[in-house]
Amino acid sequence: MKQTMTTPRQEELMEQKFRDAINTIVPSAQLHAKWLNSLSLMENTGARKISRYEDPIKTNIIVLKHAAEEARHAYYLKKQIEKLIPAGYPDYASEYLLAPATSSRYLYKLDIAACRYLKTKFGLKDRDLFHGAYLLVTYAIEVRADLLYGIYQEALTQHHSKVNVKSIIAEEEGHLEEMTRMLQDFHPEWQLLANDMIAIEKKLFSEWIHDIAKSIS
Repeated sequence: MKQTMTTPRQEELMEQKFRDAINTIVPSAQLHAKWLNSLSLMENTGARKISRYEDPIKTNIIVLKHAAEEARHAYYLKKQIEKLIPAGYPDYASEYLLAPATSSRYLYKLDIAACRYLKTKFGLKDRDLFHGAYLLVTYAIEVRADLLYGIYQEALTQHHSKVNVKSIIAEEEGHLEEMTRMLQDFHPEWQLLANDMIAIEKKLFSEWIHDIAKSIS
């Protein structure tokens, strides 16, 4: 499966679009609260997907740790909303999210792409397919999280926000190291697989940021 690679210029423009969106979102309590709720939704989706991938017997402590931390991130982000809107948001209904359709489908689309990729390229199926998809999707998301939360925290600091995501940044960095080790054990050409998945994720991220920008304009 050949992936369309983004050029350095395209990546630069995408990152700038994200920075512009964040610097519009953070000063607005309403937009910022919806942004936090959208991130919480995505972290919660990740936690649920990890649980879906877990083998009923061969689940190691790293997978358990990862699932627990993703769920905690979802809770932490949800609680941060109360610093902006004391009543908070009751759930993940569309009216409480930014770009609700894209935010809700982001991880599902990446998951489907990973399963299709592994099935087509390596003929994997059943538990082997689930495990491989978990590794690739999580790796790509952790690479993205490193950039996303880093830029977000910069904006929070710049705007003197009561919100902060420093604890999430530290844990996501640990996740990336763990996923790298697990991918190395999974396949000798793990870097090639990871790069293909990152290329897929970049396209989905670009679509998501485009819809976020539209929703705040």
